[in-house]
Amino acid sequence: MMIQSFNRFKKHLLASLTVIAVVFCMTLNPAQAVEVERVVSPGGIEAWLIHDPTNPVTTMKLSFRGGAALDPVGKEGLANFVASTLDEGAGDMDSSAFQKALDDRSISLRFGSGRDSFQGSLRTLNKYRDDAFEYLRLALNAPRFDADPLTRIRAQILSGIMQKKEDPSSLANRSIFETAFKGHAYARDTDGSRESVLSITPDDMREFVHQRLARNNLVIGVVGDIDAATLKIYLDKTFGALPAKAAPWKLPQIVPHLQGSLKVIDQDVPQSSVQFAQPGISRDDPDFYTAYVLNYILGGGGFVSRLYDEVREKRGLAYSVYTYLMPLDAGALVMGGAGTANARVGETVATVRDVWKKFAAEGPTQHELDDAKTYLTGAFPLRFTSSSAIAGMLVGMQEDHLGIDYIDKRNGYIQAVTLKDAKRVAAKLYQPEKLSFAIAGRPSGVTASE
Repeated sequence: MMIQSFNRFKKHLLASLTVIAVVFCMTLNPAQAVEVERVVSPGGIEAWLIHDPTNPVTTMKLSFRGGAALDPVGKEGLANFVASTLDEGAGDMDSSAFQKALDDRSISLRFGSGRDSFQGSLRTLNKYRDDAFEYLRLALNAPRFDADPLTRIRAQILSGIMQKKEDPSSLANRSIFETAFKGHAYARDTDGSRESVLSITPDDMREFVHQRLARNNLVIGVVGDIDAATLKIYLDKTFGALPAKAAPWKLPQIVPHLQGSLKVIDQDVPQSSVQFAQPGISRDDPDFYTAYVLNYILGGGGFVSRLYDEVREKRGLAYSVYTYLMPLDAGALVMGGAGTANARVGETVATVRDVWKKFAAEGPTQHELDDAKTYLTGAFPLRFTSSSAIAGMLVGMQEDHLGIDYIDKRNGYIQAVTLKDAKRVAAKLYQPEKLSFAIAGRPSGVTASE
């Protein structure tokens, strides 16, 4: 009775989410949602713009190709450290003055780093737009890296590193990356180690800014009440003084070294973190959209995924289980995870393997495929609920070379996936013999293997 009730709830949830997404889509101004303009300044700096005159706000997302994976050996965590301190004083303003200037004007200026890129974001009311872009210019071109804020931020980073050493999910995830990308830059922790973070100097950080933040690896997305002519002026003022060329940022390609191993990281916790992965599919692969739909069916669809049905609903092994595609620039993974009581880890691993094997052999049903396509196309407009999300999408479209008309075409790529495609790609992509596990905890029912 409980399973039948949950099945009814699951079907109702899928239907409700689809209706909500479709209604939201109908309320959007279609032209406003998809009209992306390519803007090139007199100095040759390019940005993609969606002009939205409904609110006096300008939002910018920016990304420099090449991220934490390029940190020098022994200086791991450098990109993260720089991202955490770029807004801690610039030009003639120390950390306190710089932060006060931002706060007084309600300007949001943030930086972050990933394995493949170094990102920034700016959001401001238009009445403070001149100031906001000037603060961004200063942060990128004249960061101070003063001793006091560096000491404070370094302590915060070191505290985070120590916390990760006690966090089962972080430990299992790191083990997956160390195995998959052994001998490659992706195997290194983007936050660095205590030793590497302590070794980073202000000169290292200035060299990072000089080498990595340049005009030829810069990608920009802008959304808000700003027209192309005005944006061109800001582009040259803000980014024109950056170096013309960054140091090379492309990493050697790697096929993840995953051959079905199972590793256990001993942790005295009642619930183990189970992370699993296998080689994945690159973002530019012609079958990527089919793989995207398949992932939703297998483990990306929450309550309606196969893994959730088998692991959570039928057996009660874990509160949640999930999968996702990770197409990094130099190598790709299909990843997933679950948390389960130590005593039930063996059954959880066996169930995931069985579902993986069956999905590879049979692929999805027509009903699963239709439901996935309905949800993924219907929910797409929900990504347009904030200017920050839209600006981030404009950056991603450029980074992945998707074309300026991607927003208009995206749902067509999903709709074009056929059952024949899905079964073919499932057989090619999913490799149960290479599905590898890293488990942090004290699990029962499993045997470690290399």
